[in-house]
Amino acid sequence: MVQKAVVLLSGGLDSSTVLAIARHEGYETYALSFRYGQRHSVELEAAERVAKALGASGHVVADIDLRVFGGSALTADIDVPHHDRAEDLDVGEIPITYVPARNTIFLSFALAWAETLGASDVFIGVNALDYSGYPDCRPEYIEAYERMANLATKAGVEGRQQLKIHTPLIELTKAQTISRGLELGVDYGLTHSCYDPRPDGAGCRTCDSCLLRIRGFAEIGMADPAPYAAGVA
Repeated sequence: MVQKAVVLLSGGLDSSTVLAIARHEGYETYALSFRYGQRHSVELEAAERVAKALGASGHVVADIDLRVFGGSALTADIDVPHHDRAEDLDVGEIPITYVPARNTIFLSFALAWAETLGASDVFIGVNALDYSGYPDCRPEYIEAYERMANLATKAGVEGRQQLKIHTPLIELTKAQTISRGLELGVDYGLTHSCYDPRPDGAGCRTCDSCLLRIRGFAEIGMADPAPYAAGVA
């Protein structure tokens, strides 16, 4: 019997790679995305494309509104930071693009769906190397959440679920992540990572996410196939 897995899918580079990894490992995948009050819907359009391309058995977009709390450049009227180079990013501070408790909220939804699917596996594309300083991307956070999750459900109490949170990218650089995805047939031209896209959906190239992504492709000698603003290499 094929095991089912819930995969958190933003439509970005990392989560798309994780969906491909889960499929490669033999799971029947169920992709979970969120309309959470983020600045744009471009990433959800990308998530739909990726879920179809990578053969997800189901794709749900859950509606929540984190704008009621604000506190982030992604959910409030706060400017997204822009930089000239990836080397200019301040890795010593948690950036304003951090959305308070986002991964905790998203994992809770994944836990709920996994229980109803009869699944014990959740995949998430967190990374502790080429990441933007988010506290909910650290290994110790994932380990703590997994311990809590196994106390939280009826299926767990009854012994029908022993949740495992898979973090296959946690120790990979962005370049290594891209290389792994290419091996598995990920079309990165379908994905979207920009925090502050242009009206036509093109990436800005200068937000944290764009800079880390572009550098990752450059490190393996490739140009990023995702669309960027006109005149931007």
